[in-house]
Amino acid sequence: MNARRLIPTATLAGAVTLGLVALSACSSSDAATDTKSGGKLAVTASFYPMQFLAERIGGDHVSVTTLTKPGVEPHDLELTPRQAAQLGEADVLLYLKGIQPAVDEAITQSGVKNTVDATSLTTLEKHGTEVGHSHEEGHADEHADEHADEHATEEGHSAGGEDALAGKDPHIWLDPVKYAEVAKGVGASLEKADPDNSAAYRKNTDALVKELGGLDTAFKQGLADTTTKTFITTHSAFGYLAERYGLTQEGIAGLDPESEPSPARMKELKTIAEHDKVGTVFFETLASDKTAKTVAADSGLKTDVLDPLEGITDKSKGDDYIEVMNANLTALRTALGAK
Repeated sequence: MNARRLIPTATLAGAVTLGLVALSACSSSDAATDTKSGGKLAVTASFYPMQFLAERIGGDHVSVTTLTKPGVEPHDLELTPRQAAQLGEADVLLYLKGIQPAVDEAITQSGVKNTVDATSLTTLEKHGTEVGHSHEEGHADEHADEHADEHATEEGHSAGGEDALAGKDPHIWLDPVKYAEVAKGVGASLEKADPDNSAAYRKNTDALVKELGGLDTAFKQGLADTTTKTFITTHSAFGYLAERYGLTQEGIAGLDPESEPSPARMKELKTIAEHDKVGTVFFETLASDKTAKTVAADSGLKTDVLDPLEGITDKSKGDDYIEVMNANLTALRTALGAK
């Protein structure tokens, strides 16, 4: 992720150290009491997409807490000493490596046996590199060749290894198919951590995977026939979604939603909008819409929300992942001129 988002090593180390000291001060019986809430499996999720999976799959058998509160931009999260301590009290830690460096480091030092990294449950790919590419005729073939090269390079690496993660796009939850793969892995992990309730976890996993399958079908059908296949967004978080449904994502400034585009990129986006009949510039709920409005005004375009679902707030167009994804589909259909 952008270096701007990284937490200074000394700050992080201090938080984790203080947290571990606080944890060691508790007796083993106190820790056991805190870990279980009414006999439920204690699951700590790093941010909303992981929280949603834990709640839907765990159901009544889990007590879920999240490190990232509603309205907080996940990439910018800084852990307090108390949060670092609480990590060690969880039965299961569920996170997505590469989104929150502070969380990645703290989980490594937490000592919790059952840690689930969502990136190890599916295959990561490279996206967000469209910024700065020329938009001349034939660019689609160039992208296809690059994509093939990426897959050839990836072959032979495990999905969860350091080599596989380096330089890859972590926004896997925005592709319902990949998210379903992660859901299956999370379900299996909860079964392993709490075998007495394995049947319930399996049932809930199957129900969620079926619901995500329905969402995938809705996107396929809803985006099959559109006037344009290109959309412009401030945050290049939708690479997996675009690839899944035959769209082209044009990020204003790459993977960092708050970066300012260069004058050359502004000019390029105007050309792209004219060439591909783009009518809308998308921004997100947890970041400023200033850049999107600037690009839209420069090109005579509209603006709308395409939610990367990093958190649910009162500004979200829905109360959970499924509802917001359906709102995203509606926004894309309108912007792309779906028939």
